[in-house]
Amino acid sequence: MLHFFQDLWEYPFLRNAVAAALLAAVAAGVTGSLVVVRRSTYLAGAVSHSVLAGLGLARLLERRFGIGWLPPMAGAVLAAVAAAVLLAWLTLRGRHRSDTVLSAVWTGGMALGVSFVAATPGYQDDLMSYLFGSILLLSGADLLWMLAADLVLLGVMIVCYNRFLAIAFNAELARVRGVATARYEVLYYILTALTVVLLVRVAGIVLAVALLTLPAAAAGLLTRRLDRMMAAAAAIGAGVSLLGLALSYGPGWPPGATIVELAILVYWAVALRKKLCARA
Repeated sequence: MLHFFQDLWEYPFLRNAVAAALLAAVAAGVTGSLVVVRRSTYLAGAVSHSVLAGLGLARLLERRFGIGWLPPMAGAVLAAVAAAVLLAWLTLRGRHRSDTVLSAVWTGGMALGVSFVAATPGYQDDLMSYLFGSILLLSGADLLWMLAADLVLLGVMIVCYNRFLAIAFNAELARVRGVATARYEVLYYILTALTVVLLVRVAGIVLAVALLTLPAAAAGLLTRRLDRMMAAAAAIGAGVSLLGLALSYGPGWPPGATIVELAILVYWAVALRKKLCARA
């Protein structure tokens, strides 16, 4: 861990990784708290696995057809938002079982992504890094995109907080009181999609859902207020991310996996503490 702090001031890629971890923690704290309160973890999972379709399509268009105006991250955003809108449209209409829709989008997105990657000439090592994260390879442009996503998420949450709070705890009552719940449901789905894409750069497609939900779940055991839960989740996410980076740097462990493992330990520790306090 000492080597990490020594090299932090020397190597820009480490400073980029730290900045990315903090930016990801903010997004995960805000959106992840809503996901945990609404018990919609599988929504985030379906969206995250659909990201591979957008990444694969962007690279296929570039390598096989010479179309370079769609970079991989833009393809990831488009795929995630498209999956979120599709999920919102199918589930809000009430004509399809939510578990069936989620399973179809989850597996369909991965299947399309694998097919696009297979059809792309050459070895797609950079696409494979999206499966397990590549926080140490982030550039300044990536950080600017993450910062912009954070600002959008925070801006929307500040403006729509009360409405999100209403639909999170009692959507039927909010509808009776005149809140356009369908509109805010779709917006919630889109915010979740943007957050998932942001977290994919840190923990990868496979582990993004864990980083989204575990800090928020731990924060939910510490407070009952949603705004405090968001702040606590962001703090926990930042803590485990920075510690995971420091611990994984020396041995060369995968940073994303180490961060998620620490998040699991924190959640277990908070849950155990709450259980022991309840017995006292």
